[in-house]
Amino acid sequence: MPQVIAQRVLVVLPAWNEALALPSVLAEVRAALPDVGVLVVNDGSSDTTSAVARSCGVDVLDIPFNVGVGGAMRAGFRFALANGFDVVVQVDADGQHNPQDVPRLVAALEDADVVIGARFADRPGYRVRGPRRWAMRLLAATLSRVAGEPLTDTTSGFKASGPRAVRLFAVHYPAEYLGDTVESLVIAARAGLRVTQVGVEMRQRSAGQPSHRPWKAGVYLMRAFLALLIALTRRRVTVPPIGVSV
Repeated sequence: MPQVIAQRVLVVLPAWNEALALPSVLAEVRAALPDVGVLVVNDGSSDTTSAVARSCGVDVLDIPFNVGVGGAMRAGFRFALANGFDVVVQVDADGQHNPQDVPRLVAALEDADVVIGARFADRPGYRVRGPRRWAMRLLAATLSRVAGEPLTDTTSGFKASGPRAVRLFAVHYPAEYLGDTVESLVIAARAGLRVTQVGVEMRQRSAGQPSHRPWKAGVYLMRAFLALLIALTRRRVTVPPIGVSV
């Protein structure tokens, strides 16, 4: 990762039945980011996701049953901490995130602890309309107040976490539904970590079917609001100090 930081970076791809997409996605990650670690967390897939990932020469964690993105990412943070990585970047296994954007997210960690790859910030190409747009704006406005930073895309799964966030999330990353998006940001902000964002472009999946049909978008966002309310009622957590095992 040229001229960004000297810290060790681990790209984590939570993957559930992504055997078709993984070869091209991992090849692109390797080409764009030759100096970073790459970990695929096989989240209880029923296809050949694990075997395909291993054949691509990356590290693989196998979870025997599907636990969702939150549980898969918590395993990724624990792997990072146990293996000396300072930074974790979450990248979707379906090819929607451009690995060329990763250095900009990592560079922004110089002034923050969590950096969101935001689809609506200074970048064209991603548009939502109607009730979904209104709901996402309201959700972003609420979380901006919690974080004390202007955030426009709080449901993005494209995020970079610095050393303090890695230690926090290795213990407290929420495994519940939607915990990997809004709840993780609430936990980070209430623990005193700085959350910010940089603009990225979102792409189409490289293979497979999307997990959310358009008509389900509204249901997804309503659940996001419920997750936000639950997160705000939970007690604050603290970042484990450096040098203390977690």
